[in-house]
Formats: sequence, C-alpha cells, structure tokens
Amino acid sequence: QTEQMSDGNLHEWLRRVDGASAWTTSVCTGSLILAAAGVLTGRRATSHWAALEHLAEFGVTPSKERVVIDGHYATAAGVSAGIDMALTLAGLLVGDDVAQTVQLIIEYAPEPPYHAGALESAPARAVESAMEKLSTRFPSR
Repeated sequence: QTEQMSDGNLHEWLRRVDGASAWTTSVCTGSLILAAAGVLTGRRATSHWAALEHLAEFGVTPSKERVVIDGHYATAAGVSAGIDMALTLAGLLVGDDVAQTVQLIIEYAPEPPYHAGALESAPARAVESAMEKLSTRFPSR
C-alpha cells in the first residue's frame, strides 16, 4: 500500500472522481489512501486500529467507530466492518427494509468464537502479539 500513498496518477484520479461521486468509500486502510489524496481533509474517518492514528497526519479526524459517514464519504474500520458499511449504505440509499433483506440473504449475524475483535475486549496477549506483527506495517510516529 506504500506506493498508493504517494501523490501520482491514483491520487489525481481519486480527486477527479470524488467530485462527481455520490459516495466515496473505503474499507480498512483504504482510508489512508483517500486521506493522502486529500479528499478526506477536514473530515472524520476510520481505519484499521493499527493505522488509525495516521489519518491525523493528513488533516483527518480519526474515529474509533466501525463505520463513519461524513458527507458523501463512508469509511469502515477493519475488513469485517466493510459489511457493516455496505449495509449502512444500503439503508441510506434504498431503505432499512431492503438493507435488512440483504442482511438476511447474506446471513450476516456475526457470532465470533472469541471476543477479541477490538482492542478494548481483546486479551492483553492478543493485543501484544497483534501489535508486534503489525509494527512493521504500521510503524508509530
């Protein structure tokens, strides 16, 4: 993802299509690419917890929420939050009834075997291990 963080053709394209898009969205660390392109400046957004602090480097207000809607921008935290964002957008675009039907069709009723999916609920050993594994990918500044 490092290549996509540098200003260039991708950022130019994102800025161009953002002006005409009904929604500009990202899942996980994709919000860092949008932020680096400048389209999220002055907005609230979310990202994977290990990268969340980096949004501020681009003038974005980081939020720990799983899904953030700010104007025509929708950002989702980690990968699994992408489904939450999709259902949120479905509700906004076509109504709660349709979004709930979609949720049922895809059988989205999460019951994770562990309650370690958030920093606040994960055991200390899991947090330590995850931070160690992600430290080279998302170094603290």
